[in-house]
Amino acid sequence: MATLDNDRAGAAPWLLSAPALLLFCGLLLVPLVLTLMLSFHVFSSSQGTLATYTLRNYIEVITDPYYGSIFGRTAGLAFAVTLLCILLGVPETIVLARMKRPWQSICLLVVLGPLLISVVVRTLGWQILLGNNGVLNNALQALHITSEPIRLVFTMTGVVIALTHVLVPFMVMSVWATLQKLDPQVEWAGRSLGASPFRVFRRVVLPQILPGVLSGSIIVFALSASAFATPALIGGRRLKVVATAAYDEFLGTLNWPLGATIAVLLLIANVVIVLGCSRLAERRFKHIFD
Repeated sequence: MATLDNDRAGAAPWLLSAPALLLFCGLLLVPLVLTLMLSFHVFSSSQGTLATYTLRNYIEVITDPYYGSIFGRTAGLAFAVTLLCILLGVPETIVLARMKRPWQSICLLVVLGPLLISVVVRTLGWQILLGNNGVLNNALQALHITSEPIRLVFTMTGVVIALTHVLVPFMVMSVWATLQKLDPQVEWAGRSLGASPFRVFRRVVLPQILPGVLSGSIIVFALSASAFATPALIGGRRLKVVATAAYDEFLGTLNWPLGATIAVLLLIANVVIVLGCSRLAERRFKHIFD
């Protein structure tokens, strides 16, 4: 009887989570499997996607310097956005954590408020700001800092700026969650022992918020590497990244197997980087949680 009760107790979590698991499989895993299968199909310009299988699509993407440059550009974009999000988001979160109410709540709402707005709308706003006749260039020329407009739209610089604005809130949320676990008395103890504010931050605060920084970096990197709307609107047709290249293959040349191959390789690269960073975090910061 006791064994039967234990079996029921062990099966209860699976039964309760079954609807969510089925929904997850139906909306995510099934499309991913179908995309993976599509990537092995042969494409004919006259007949479309054929019911034969080949590895030629993967060989083409891996060996073609054109796609290599696109993947390299995407990696550089993701690393640049991640670095800027760290430099902007971490100090911003520390300042927010030390604010008093109600200013803390108001400023936190201002920081996280852009998440309530569509990415497309925010990107169009940055397109207006960064344009040759936009607010930024008009202000720079009015202050006599530049004599002519700076070209920011359809450049990597403009894409990095817009994506950083889009993704900084994710870094803030990750670091904020870690800071909430930080005991202020530990900092006060360090200050009372004669340590400078910088040394307290470097020896006490920074090691404890690094897991949050790393978690935020993983999120920002994955989202920026797979971003589509912002690079498409700010970067244009010439400045291609992996997501826009896959889009062009699907809807431009109608080469669905090649587009699926690009999407699968992007997914694999993201998973490898995320798992590698997670393993690094587990080994590096294990002593913090022990």
